[in-house]
Amino acid sequence: MRLILSRKGFDSASGGCPSPIFPDGSMISLPIPDRRSPARYSGLSWNGRNVGEFVARLTRGRVRADHRAHLDPDLRREARPRSAGWRPSLGQRGIAQGHLRKQGVGPGDVFLFWGLFRAVDDDLRWAGPPEHHVWGWLQVGEVVAVDRAKVEQAARLAWASDHPHWTRDADPTNTLYVAGEDLSLPGTPTQPGRGAGVFDSTAPPRRLTRPDARGPSEWALPIAFLPRGRRALSYHDAADRWTLAPSRGAVHLQVVGRGQEFVLDLDEYPEVIPWLGKLIGRA
Repeated sequence: MRLILSRKGFDSASGGCPSPIFPDGSMISLPIPDRRSPARYSGLSWNGRNVGEFVARLTRGRVRADHRAHLDPDLRREARPRSAGWRPSLGQRGIAQGHLRKQGVGPGDVFLFWGLFRAVDDDLRWAGPPEHHVWGWLQVGEVVAVDRAKVEQAARLAWASDHPHWTRDADPTNTLYVAGEDLSLPGTPTQPGRGAGVFDSTAPPRRLTRPDARGPSEWALPIAFLPRGRRALSYHDAADRWTLAPSRGAVHLQVVGRGQEFVLDLDEYPEVIPWLGKLIGRA
């Protein structure tokens, strides 16, 4: 079993700003702009609000309310009208998909989605430092090679026809990770209907950036992540990226720049599984 820490959502390079944490602690990861996507920000809703309206305000008009949005991972059923049989899903392609394939990511593995966030006030003005937060999860139920599925399984997967990775041109690396129905982790009770979801608000256990950080990529993780002679979280093999926190109950990690998918083999890190179960259980 594998855990994938997957970076998704707005940041300074994609979208031009962080995703917002509102004064009541609620949060939304904003999907990045994508001119080829079938979805538009103005067609997405969150907590009764039109996503396009606050995207335009947060970006000061650089991203228009009617701009197309790369809604991926697509985790919230209520975000837009859905076809029958819709399932939460994540698309990946190119180099990032090659890394997932080489790491053997497949059914049963869990994606934890994280991204760049920043607090805003009631007038959507920035009110705090940018930080990395975990905002959602997906346990893989099925891995779909999109090009082949369009020919062989188009009817069964008709619900995916408006996913941005389904509508792309032919690409042999293009892959869809479809959520299972339930969350099932070794040694913990199955959580029915929790195969994927989002965290509606922030909380200290879901903040990755450590409190005393000079930048968002200075993380504090449970000490269970410390390599100690094991294969480290992918892309983080260098020993000097890992230091014990003063409290000894955590480990500090200097995260690599612009990485997308960081994979950890939970067969080598079984002590991470209870942390993962508690993290999702608090959603």
